[in-house]
Amino acid sequence: MSLLRTLLVRGLTMLGVLLAVQILVVVCLGATGYSDRMLQAVISEQLRGMRSSLAQTIRDPARLEEALEAHREELESSYGLDRPWFARMPGMVARVFKLDLGEAHTLRSSDGSNRVADIVLERIPATMLLLTSAMVITAGIGILIGVKLATHPGSPLDRVVSGFSAVSFALPTWWVGILLILIFSFRLGILPTGGMYSVPPPDGGFARFMDLLYHALLPIFTLVLASLGPYVYVIRTMTLNIAQAEHVTIARAKGLSERTVSGRHILRVAAPPIVTSLILGLAGTLGGSILVETVFNWRGMGRLYYEAIAGTPDEMVIVALTFIYTLIYILARMVLEVLYVILDPRVRYG
Repeated sequence: MSLLRTLLVRGLTMLGVLLAVQILVVVCLGATGYSDRMLQAVISEQLRGMRSSLAQTIRDPARLEEALEAHREELESSYGLDRPWFARMPGMVARVFKLDLGEAHTLRSSDGSNRVADIVLERIPATMLLLTSAMVITAGIGILIGVKLATHPGSPLDRVVSGFSAVSFALPTWWVGILLILIFSFRLGILPTGGMYSVPPPDGGFARFMDLLYHALLPIFTLVLASLGPYVYVIRTMTLNIAQAEHVTIARAKGLSERTVSGRHILRVAAPPIVTSLILGLAGTLGGSILVETVFNWRGMGRLYYEAIAGTPDEMVIVALTFIYTLIYILARMVLEVLYVILDPRVRYG
């Protein structure tokens, strides 16, 4: 009961973080005038379309301008530009928390819907496919090599991997993505340059899924290559002191195999910090996915973020995506709270 109560308190604290982040985003958009400029740009774009249609029926230039000005006032009122930003933004935050995300001004989903919820939900699976695949590959290789290095510190392999970790940490993901496109797509011609499906896409569920995986190879490889080095070094650092502890020495003296020693006496003890690094790393990789998805034209949340900012700005999509990104981080934190109790019997909330 004490554990449940503590987890509930932690959950409410994380909701407070979510609220604070949303308020901060709203204040940044409103106080800087960026929100007003975005909406004015949308209105101007709509008025340009209206001018062409009204010019067919209204020949007098003065009357045409009056009609356009009347339409401008109506649009500004509908978008709330007749009110100050601090009066308009709280309602936006409330709608986001009720998952009433409204309608996008310019962006559309693949089926033509302009509802923000439809647009964002359509992109989430594509992003999670990239991130979870890259996370699983990075975790598997990182744990395998990191524990190996911790049991052989100072070896030639340790020095080589340490150098690779420094290089990998310094590599920008967008640069790695462009380099891989040049090598595997243009030079070797074995992988596509981008997109999620071939043109035209194959028929059938299994063939379409395999085509999706084929197009995901380069983005996943980019994420793994940019994050593997630092993760291996982190695992190596976490397990180094444990590998030299007395209980590990005693286990080896008993004649246990190196695989048993690494799994039961080193990796199991280091599991809580390793899991922390892995799960929070997944949440942190969301930011890097913006550049990777943009480089590979991968229609995920990262690409949507870029489209919502770089094109005709769409403030509701920006706020909704920030909400989703923060929500993923909070869910990751709550999963960690539960895993700590499972992985480390010494952890007891109360």
